[in-house]
Amino acid sequence: MARVDPDTSSPGAREEAAYYQTIEEYFVSRRGDPLMLSNADWLLIRKWRKAGVPLRVALRGIGDAMDGHAHSWGRKRKVGSLAYCAAEVEAARDRWQRALSFEGEAQSSVASALEAVVDALDRATGLGAEGARVARDTAMSLRKRVHEAAVAPPALSEMTARLVRAEKELVDAIRSEADPASLAAIQDHIEHDLEPYRARMPARVLDQIRDEAWRRGLLARHGLPRLSLFHL
Repeated sequence: MARVDPDTSSPGAREEAAYYQTIEEYFVSRRGDPLMLSNADWLLIRKWRKAGVPLRVALRGIGDAMDGHAHSWGRKRKVGSLAYCAAEVEAARDRWQRALSFEGEAQSSVASALEAVVDALDRATGLGAEGARVARDTAMSLRKRVHEAAVAPPALSEMTARLVRAEKELVDAIRSEADPASLAAIQDHIEHDLEPYRARMPARVLDQIRDEAWRRGLLARHGLPRLSLFHL
């Protein structure tokens, strides 16, 4: 049974929570008052995270919305909710997705990201038999897709869905072969790191952070990144 080192598992929860906290801090600073986010605001951020909206894209959308408000007839009224920015965040996400679908430099960024994932899968350490098999099969499939993309670039939605499925299969394999005591230790680290957020965030947001932290932590223990285009 593969052992997962619990001593280096804790950054996952903090890094995942940082997505929410950074958006909170930026929105509050642009709004110009110290009011806390509502449950609806936190759930909106969760929606963006689950949809794979990169942090910089979400911040750009919020910034665009607040800039627009600053030059509007209603600029003297405070923006009451993060929902005010939702349309601009979606517009920023659409621009980001279109940019990644173009040929040239953007398409090269996607290919480079996939090649980096393949390289990491090839170098993964400490995997059990099933984890190693899944990593090997995933690397082979992605390497083939990179070569095909040079002729016919895939739709971003198709590639994202492929990566989501591959990551789930790999994480499930790693977890199934991991030492239960090590998994329990990772869980304890995650819960400890979530403690500062329990009184501020709804349960569904905490569950999302917990799930993302598990994935990040289990993969990182074997030298693997998230299988995602989230950081492009």
